[in-house]
Amino acid sequence: MRRLMQIACAVAAWASLSLPLSAAPTEPENCPGLIASRDALVSRAALRQDEVGLTFVGHATFLIETPQGVRIATDYSDGTRPPVPPDVATMNKAHSTHFSYRPDPGIKHVLKGWNPAGGPAYHDLTVQDVRIRNVSTNIRSSGGGTEYDGNSIFVFETSQLCIAHLGHLHHTLAPEHLKKLGRIDVLLVPVDGGYTLETFDMMEVLRSINASLMIPMHFFGPSTLNRFLSSAREHFPVEFSNTAAITLSRAALPKSPKILVLPGH
Repeated sequence: MRRLMQIACAVAAWASLSLPLSAAPTEPENCPGLIASRDALVSRAALRQDEVGLTFVGHATFLIETPQGVRIATDYSDGTRPPVPPDVATMNKAHSTHFSYRPDPGIKHVLKGWNPAGGPAYHDLTVQDVRIRNVSTNIRSSGGGTEYDGNSIFVFETSQLCIAHLGHLHHTLAPEHLKKLGRIDVLLVPVDGGYTLETFDMMEVLRSINASLMIPMHFFGPSTLNRFLSSAREHFPVEFSNTAAITLSRAALPKSPKILVLPGH
């Protein structure tokens, strides 16, 4: 508890940084800011009904925690996963660092961002106080062509927030993608500038989604991150958190789009 109080105090000054649950899945009025530690998961008891815990585990994996205690791991892989089994794990196909051959058997819901039988994956799942859905996108094939529907942008709707994880995005978004996404409040963004999207194109994606808060992921050290940030600063203010776990709320979101860098890579 003392540790949690220290974390809250350390970031409270930064947290003066705000969303409604989506409508029916057929035509979603989709998608309904920030305190934060990498050393410990956000305590379930510490979350109010209007708060969501978000921890950067590493690479493209985040742990999302809801007020009712649902734990979700994004791009859960054999090499990067949270220290406790989540209730839900989402995965993407492009590289083995984004999916698991051996997910923990304690995970209740394993959601693949691709359809092994072909065609787009489709997920629209409600687990207690969170709705999880996906928007299918394409990836580059190993031969340099296009593998259709190999990636999903997963959207997590809880506590009046819409959090979107771009996964291993390989192309800019068309109007139909943006319509399916709806309003996004918090966007988790791969910023490597090569394995996923080139930085110029990623800037187009960020501007088109226009989320209140954008959090970089999928970078391999300071040089990769700084290359992205040098371009991002032309469009958005950039701030740094000293902890890898933050608490999000609608009321605390930035008034205009902002990038927040969490420690790790």
